[in-house]
Amino acid sequence: MLKRHFILVLAAAALALPAAAADLLATVKSRGTLKVALEGTYPPFNYKEKNGELAGYDVDVAKLVAAKLGLKVEFVSSEWASILAGLAAGKYDVIISQVGINPKREQAFDFSQPYIYSMPQLIVRSNDTAAYKSLADLKGKKLGVGQGSVYEQQAKAVAGVEVRSYAAAPDTMSDLASGRIDAALNDSLMSAYLLKISKLPIKAGAQVGAVERMGIPFKKGNPEFKAALNKVLADAAADGSLKAISVKWFGVDVSKAP
Repeated sequence: MLKRHFILVLAAAALALPAAAADLLATVKSRGTLKVALEGTYPPFNYKEKNGELAGYDVDVAKLVAAKLGLKVEFVSSEWASILAGLAAGKYDVIISQVGINPKREQAFDFSQPYIYSMPQLIVRSNDTAAYKSLADLKGKKLGVGQGSVYEQQAKAVAGVEVRSYAAAPDTMSDLASGRIDAALNDSLMSAYLLKISKLPIKAGAQVGAVERMGIPFKKGNPEFKAALNKVLADAAADGSLKAISVKWFGVDVSKAP
């Protein structure tokens, strides 16, 4: 009787213990889908075409990742202000929407290896022979930036540069081409896209800031999922798949660190 009572006590204790959460890899494999959050309003990274279909660099990367994991992709649109909170709440598995990797975010989430890199970059006229290697080299010159952007702040911090702010990037490029400004400053990814679609006589200038790495965040405590995700991205980098997606959207390979 004592032995039977002891076994019953052990069984009850085992039932009282919380079950270990399954690794995310097992969860998505069981479900058959990977729930991916993105903004859906940020071309060329992720946006809706006229027919309502999602398109963009992030969309293609998400489809590649899901396919390599043997899963279907389920997209969830979210405003940027609440996208990380939604991940923490378990509304989706990952975010593939240009999320920069930084120490504060790494305290809350795990990240994949970077799948795209960016940094501040100048755009100049095609016939400009001046060698602007930094913002300081633009002293006495007119520099166009996005109104309210971090680049506007950076430019205004450099003495002697006349900063002109624009609400829309196409207006900046138009003024640059016509000579109303001497250079423009934007994110290197957006610059690559603008240069790819533009017919204006402009070209890429110097990269003038720190490299930012974008990765795929997900909840901590999923080592198997992290290993599988990183293998997919490493294989895609090795076989040229990431490069092909990059060239499709930007005209250059932005999937490797500059």
